[in-house]
Amino acid sequence: MERLKLPLGIENFMDMRTRGYYYVDKTNLIRDLLNQGALVTLFTRPRRFGKSLNMSMLRYFFEVGTDKSLFDGLDISKEAALCEQHMGQYPVISISLKGVEGWDFADALRGVWRIIKAEANKVFYLTQNDLLSKSEASELENLCDGTGDLEGSLQFLSQLLNKYYGKKVVILIDEYDVPLDKAYQRGYYDQMILLIRQMLNAALKTNDALQLAVLTGCLRISKESIFTGLNNLNVNTIVDEKYDEWFRFQNFLWLLGRI
Repeated sequence: MERLKLPLGIENFMDMRTRGYYYVDKTNLIRDLLNQGALVTLFTRPRRFGKSLNMSMLRYFFEVGTDKSLFDGLDISKEAALCEQHMGQYPVISISLKGVEGWDFADALRGVWRIIKAEANKVFYLTQNDLLSKSEASELENLCDGTGDLEGSLQFLSQLLNKYYGKKVVILIDEYDVPLDKAYQRGYYDQMILLIRQMLNAALKTNDALQLAVLTGCLRISKESIFTGLNNLNVNTIVDEKYDEWFRFQNFLWLLGRI
């Protein structure tokens, strides 16, 4: 009997679909997200519950220019009207904060900048378009160099993409709580939570360019300490039955692969 090619450690949806891995279809998560109507959704689950793979799936579904054949034969492809309206229709900002840690705030700050610089460089082509003002092009160049307004960076990048494509932006933030957990353990929590709060509030609360945002993490940081004033936030935890089937099975595959 041929052993299953299990997706252990695979977090990229395209790799999952093109390299012959066994994939448990979770694409109706997309349908449920769109139907619920929340502007921002936070999923908190333990490790090995498939959060990062689901976030990659969302990016490949929504992103302008996506390879739509990646979803052939999957459940979401049966939702013809929904796919016509949303698949490949939005510019996407997708970042993961799981690698942000440091023994002090300055070290962790360099980690945040590394992520923002990479995301800014992905859209550097926008500077070649006359739609951007000189000040916008200059600020984008600053972000690419690791200077400029870090707190407003996600909001700024989404506004540029909205201006260029004429479409609102999907923002995906994986493992949003890792920098906060590391900061708590190492004594610079107050500095880190101030930075993350300012970044998220700018991008998710006062952002006319936002179409939809999804965040994941292991921990639920209180809304009062980090999502203040964000009224349209849907929080889904491990104790909630809704969305439960779209996250649990990855953990089973991980255990199966260790047998």
